[in-house]
Amino acid sequence: MLTGRRVGELAGATGLTVRTLHYYEQIGLLAPSRRTSAGHRLYDDADVARLYRICLLRRLGLPLAEIGRSLDDPAWSLHAAMVAHLGELDRRLDAIGRLRTRLAGLVASAGAGSADRAGADAGRLSDHLLTTLEEMIMLDTAVQRRITLLVYADIATAHDWLVRVFGLAPGRVDRDATGKAVHGELHAGDGVIWMHQEHADWGLGSPQTVGASTASVAVMVEDVDAHYRHVLSEGGLVLHEPVDQDYGYREYSARDLEGHLWSFMKPLD
Repeated sequence: MLTGRRVGELAGATGLTVRTLHYYEQIGLLAPSRRTSAGHRLYDDADVARLYRICLLRRLGLPLAEIGRSLDDPAWSLHAAMVAHLGELDRRLDAIGRLRTRLAGLVASAGAGSADRAGADAGRLSDHLLTTLEEMIMLDTAVQRRITLLVYADIATAHDWLVRVFGLAPGRVDRDATGKAVHGELHAGDGVIWMHQEHADWGLGSPQTVGASTASVAVMVEDVDAHYRHVLSEGGLVLHEPVDQDYGYREYSARDLEGHLWSFMKPLD
């Protein structure tokens, strides 16, 4: 009698989806070692060990194509990869330790009333605060926030459409003295989208005005297929149905009412 874990059991034990495991098989990343007489997949201990390595490398940020090469390359060393990862963690821990020591000293000084002293003591405190800010920036990166800016000919209409059809969270809409919408905001998860009016002097035009789209917005959603069905039901212009892409995402694309290109996706694992 054949033994092993069926695909549903493996998915349940790892937190992955059956779709993800099927996709891993499709791209040659993880194939079951055996099948039952009825054709059901069976994963043995070696398959489980390979899946562990796949999940570990995904946590390290490697794309699926690179993971496949890494697993099949006899010269590739999992130990070396873990050593490199450990070194990066040690670097961050060292930076965090220095930052904590500096903050602890500042807290002690402030508690003793040194922050209220005039002259040299206050100057030294300012120097320490500036150094602390520099270390914080170096630790967390100098980039604090990203904002996507899209140009629309009719901001008010586009704002309502994007909320209704694409399910984006509504934000503010600013209008000028005539009542025309000149700025809009939308929220997509942890990102914000600013809607800008057309401006010939800056070369800013809506795709429907210039007749072309030179950029695309990608939005992560919880359920790609459910989002796709909603957009269809609202009359959205879908360019292709959801598909599992080679780069490890299930994704579909659509255009909004003024021609901007959008992709809605979710990682396969």
